[in-house]
Amino acid sequence: MTATEDRSPVVAGLLLAAGGGRRLGGRPKALLTHRGRPLVEHAVGVLRGAGCEVVHVVLGAAADAVRERAELPGCVLVDNPDWAEGMGSSLRAGLASLAADARGVDAALVLLVDQPGIGVEAVSRVRAAYRSRDSLAAASYDGQRGHPVLFGAGRWAGIEETAVGDRGARDYLAAHRDAITPVDCSDVAEPYDIDTEADLAHLE
Repeated sequence: MTATEDRSPVVAGLLLAAGGGRRLGGRPKALLTHRGRPLVEHAVGVLRGAGCEVVHVVLGAAADAVRERAELPGCVLVDNPDWAEGMGSSLRAGLASLAADARGVDAALVLLVDQPGIGVEAVSRVRAAYRSRDSLAAASYDGQRGHPVLFGAGRWAGIEETAVGDRGARDYLAAHRDAITPVDCSDVAEPYDIDTEADLAHLE
């Protein structure tokens, strides 16, 4: 039995929180207030609540302010200087950081900071879909693929090759559609994004 097989798999939370909130007048999404605290804290709490002991958070816009205002104890904070290029650069930065984590991460559970309608139960369901380092799973909402998404470590290199612009892992997932385990979360979560002024009504 190898060292990897002789322990419980490490499914790490990877929170993408680098966005600058261009359609929100340049207000970084990580610092939007939700339930009295920065939105990034809420999202980290969801990942922790779903059982992710290892959490890496990719920061970009106003990274220094996020570090100053948000309480993120125990998280690995990853700076993405290329955050303005889009989500792809943040995903690449996050996966590279997880690959270097000495705790030996077997899978990344990717969540977006601007989706507070996705809570612990949905994230837990997708996390439970882990089977091996080749696992590929995604939440689905009324038949449509959404977040969170689980990427086994054996797939990271392929994802990094195709994660460009604002497409994130979309091209990789499209090319490996048959390998994805869909996890229905329609009954426990709402996958809206906080993108515009009107969307701010979702924050509490």
